[in-house]
Amino acid sequence: MMAMFRSFVSAAQLRQHQQQNGAAAAAPGESLESQFSCPICLEVYHKPVSIASCAHTFCGDCLQPCLQVTSPLCPLCRMPFDPKKVDKSSGVEKQLSSYKAPCRGCSKKVTLVKMRSHISSCTKVQEQMANCPKFMPVVPTSQPIPSNIPNRSTFVCPYCGARNLDQQELVKHCMESHRNDPNKVVCPVCSAMPWGDPSYKSSNFLQHLLHRHKFSYDTFVDYSIDEEAALQAALTLSLSES
Repeated sequence: MMAMFRSFVSAAQLRQHQQQNGAAAAAPGESLESQFSCPICLEVYHKPVSIASCAHTFCGDCLQPCLQVTSPLCPLCRMPFDPKKVDKSSGVEKQLSSYKAPCRGCSKKVTLVKMRSHISSCTKVQEQMANCPKFMPVVPTSQPIPSNIPNRSTFVCPYCGARNLDQQELVKHCMESHRNDPNKVVCPVCSAMPWGDPSYKSSNFLQHLLHRHKFSYDTFVDYSIDEEAALQAALTLSLSES
């Protein structure tokens, strides 16, 4: 899995480097259209913007949901970035206006900046889409969805019961609202993990949050591995952040 991810990121970074340096030639086996496709919607860029810190480019609308969270991560490389340092990608826009590529349906060469509108009206593309297999459930089932699956994405404040806080929001909330609260409480992040002890109360919960939860479990923990391996991986990462 990690090898596939690294391969995907490497290919995307190569494409990004080619775009930034005005490379018109596609990589082997890659079309010019795919070279200038957004990693989120997989269509040719529309009003492209670039993240300053990692230089990855996306459609402006596609990146918008990431800009709404407190501490956004790049959808491609997962690196934190400053939402105020996302700029219009004029270089990519210029290339979209300069390069042409064949339509995937009628093969007519179209300027990349006009590719989306052309595809939406191309009868051959519409025919291809109409002939795509329709989604069907793999195996119909009447079994109910398990109700005991732990929620490891959002948490409840152990002091006041505020709900739907992600990990970083929980840290911020507790630091702002409960800095002087002397009560010993159970860490909701740890107790949600496979190795968590729901009865263990931290003697200094705020320090625990700051020293043990600087990274996201959703990003670094693989829930498919056994609990002992997951525990060791999480402890190694959290200790390295201390």
